[in-house]
Amino acid sequence: MSEVKNKAMNAGTYANNIKKGQPSANRGNGVSGKEKLRRSSLSIMGSLIGLLGGFAMVLLGAVINGSIGYLCAMGVTVFGTLGVAKALGENIALSYNTVIALAIGCGILRGLLRYIEQYSNHYITFKLLAILRDRIFRVLRKLCPAKLESKQKGSIIAMLTSDIETLEVFYAHTLSPICIATVVSVTVCIFVGVAVSPWLAAAALLGYLVIGILVPVISSAALKEPGVNYRREFASFNSYFLDSIKGIQDILFHNAGEQREKEVNARSEKLLKETRRMKNASTKAAAATELMVSLFIIFTLAVGILLCHNGDITIGKMVLGVVTVFGSFGPVIAISALPGNLTQTFASGDRVLNLLEEAPVVEEITNGKNIFYENLKVKDLSFSYNASEPVLRNICMQAKKGEIVGIVGESGCGKSTLLKLLLRFWKKDSGEINYNNIDIEQINSSNLLDNVTMVSQVTYLFDDTIEENLRIAKPDATQSELEEACKLASVHDFITTLPQGYQTRVGALGDNLSAGEKQRIGLARAFLSGRELILLDEPTSNVDSINEGIILKALAQQKHKKSIILVSHRESTMAIADRVYKVADGEIVELAI
Repeated sequence: MSEVKNKAMNAGTYANNIKKGQPSANRGNGVSGKEKLRRSSLSIMGSLIGLLGGFAMVLLGAVINGSIGYLCAMGVTVFGTLGVAKALGENIALSYNTVIALAIGCGILRGLLRYIEQYSNHYITFKLLAILRDRIFRVLRKLCPAKLESKQKGSIIAMLTSDIETLEVFYAHTLSPICIATVVSVTVCIFVGVAVSPWLAAAALLGYLVIGILVPVISSAALKEPGVNYRREFASFNSYFLDSIKGIQDILFHNAGEQREKEVNARSEKLLKETRRMKNASTKAAAATELMVSLFIIFTLAVGILLCHNGDITIGKMVLGVVTVFGSFGPVIAISALPGNLTQTFASGDRVLNLLEEAPVVEEITNGKNIFYENLKVKDLSFSYNASEPVLRNICMQAKKGEIVGIVGESGCGKSTLLKLLLRFWKKDSGEINYNNIDIEQINSSNLLDNVTMVSQVTYLFDDTIEENLRIAKPDATQSELEEACKLASVHDFITTLPQGYQTRVGALGDNLSAGEKQRIGLARAFLSGRELILLDEPTSNVDSINEGIILKALAQQKHKKSIILVSHRESTMAIADRVYKVADGEIVELAI
């Protein structure tokens, strides 16, 4: 099941996506843009419980300890009441000393069992959350890079942080309380029915059903929409705020701070509005629960007094039964209070489950063929992010080892999309992409990336040293290999001027380096990787003419060893190309040089 996407994108947004070489949200299995729970609450609960696996036995132990522990807590008051009943003349076989000892023992045992229950619940929770994060990262690995091009990264970050943490409520504070409430309620009904009166047990059972089932169902229905809306607005605000932080420099450069601040404040107010709606609904649900508890306490007391007045039970038994029922409402009250948290939990769970079940746009190929790159031939290639708006049509081109192939065209014409198709980031609609006369759909995905690499327009650097950022391309590279790659990319001299050289940390988001420096490090990665085909998307767009000349010279020197496909809108960059193609209106033609 694919993740919820916005199918109702307006034409302007779609056109902007195409211009940037980005996918439309309509590609794949899109659904309505209005986010809502795609599963029922019971379905979400079932799926989340299914993730327990081997932890089910630990949960069972937590339920057993919790149930016995709560009964021990009730035992303190029950045994105290037995002492009172004995004093009122009831025939109680236990001595006063025994009653006191049992009450004290129940209190001590309650504390121990409560600790074991909470420890078990949180052990399960934190283990499962770690497993869920691991599964999400593995799923994202399959879904990327298409996933990150069609969804704001801030929303995924919100899922990995707040949504996962929200699930703690379900595993640590939902499953056990429901089971404990059931066990305690059944036990109390049996005890009161046998020891006191079936009518008093029936009154207690009615209270449990209303407070533990009817009220939560009604509250859940009232809280469902506010809870889902809150999670949606929270994710949206998180994404927008993250973008604002990452782009703060450009915001300042263009004096757009005031406008951005207004939008942040507007989104904050919208989030606050949804928060108030959710809190208001939660408060009403809590008030309804307290009202029902008070009414059923009065109702149980009235039934007990009536039974005593009619001579059906003695006053001692009446006190024992009523006190037992009064002390048993705690677990069902806990259940009744769950919808306020569960609406958010189910919304978060729905989002996480959707991602875990989402089918990738491109499936990894593992049973295909392996190649050693010699040549590339593209024939009649067509592709669109949206069936009604083709991006590339009938593209034909070729490249072979020992040459540089240039691709030029206006911004947004599909050049970057073509390179991503050569890496199978997206699946072609029709036509052929052949490596060594083998279609790309028949080549193992890992093997394809062993032969082909790409330097995009924006190079991402991790918050680590320059050396470790380079080693992403070749973990076992020697220092001399690192330096040689950097010399080819015209960045070695710059690195040596830094106080710690190759051990200099680039800073979060690479903020310690300029765009040009980051791009040249990305180019050095490509040289270091040793791939036979290098795809370069505007590799000199962020460097000056002097460094551009040095980089182009390095590319020319490397071409006898590799194939290089060079995308640029600069005519000067095409001077080193052996063959040049021009992309316009989704079509390609070879230029005479």
